[in-house]
Amino acid sequence: MKKRILITGGTGRFGTVLKKIKTNYEMFFPNKTTLDITDFRSVQKYIKLKKPNILIHLAGLSRPMNIHDQQIQKSIDLNIIGTCNITKACAEKNIKLIYFSTSYVYPGTKGNYIESDSLLPVNNYAWSKLGGESAVQMYKNSLILRLCMTERPFVHKAAFFDVINSFMYHDEVIKILPKLLNKKGIINVGGKTQSIFNFAKKYNKNIKKKYLKNNKRIKMPFNSSVNIKKLKRITKIYNN
Repeated sequence: MKKRILITGGTGRFGTVLKKIKTNYEMFFPNKTTLDITDFRSVQKYIKLKKPNILIHLAGLSRPMNIHDQQIQKSIDLNIIGTCNITKACAEKNIKLIYFSTSYVYPGTKGNYIESDSLLPVNNYAWSKLGGESAVQMYKNSLILRLCMTERPFVHKAAFFDVINSFMYHDEVIKILPKLLNKKGIINVGGKTQSIFNFAKKYNKNIKKKYLKNNKRIKMPFNSSVNIKKLKRITKIYNN
């Protein structure tokens, strides 16, 4: 019998790419009307209907980054309360929970962060994701992935030249994901440590440089790159 995987936020950017991949799993991609993560009973009802073995939690509020300052209540409802509801429902049925967090939960001052490093977000988006992490960490049958990922090619017209991280494209994360399904705890997921500009220009030659130091409106860590030794050891994917 095929394992059943439920993907919240399955109609979003990452879920849309994941849906195109052929797998040996039976996968469910509910939209936000079918599965309202802010409503605990809605979550319970959908889980009872689909009976997943694994739940991958992608749903939430992400960009633009300043929306988490402008709509604090929505950010809390989706990223913190919604994640709490998902965690509680998984705990009721002992369903494996995989939560997509962000590498922005690290302070972003030194880079090369390991999973046990201290956490100190610099913006509300990262605080909302860390709030979700707090609930997930209480449930032991879970895995937290700290990463930054985006569409291929890079969708913006300009990228920060003075911001360093370990960005990956959605399809690169999907390649790794099957090897992580049975893991628990916290794992950093990332690609090459480089500026966002250098990451973006590989597939978008027309990308323009911009600088975070000149931008007073956006709060972002200058270096949230992650150490992926643990990921390499688990997946061996970088040795292929």
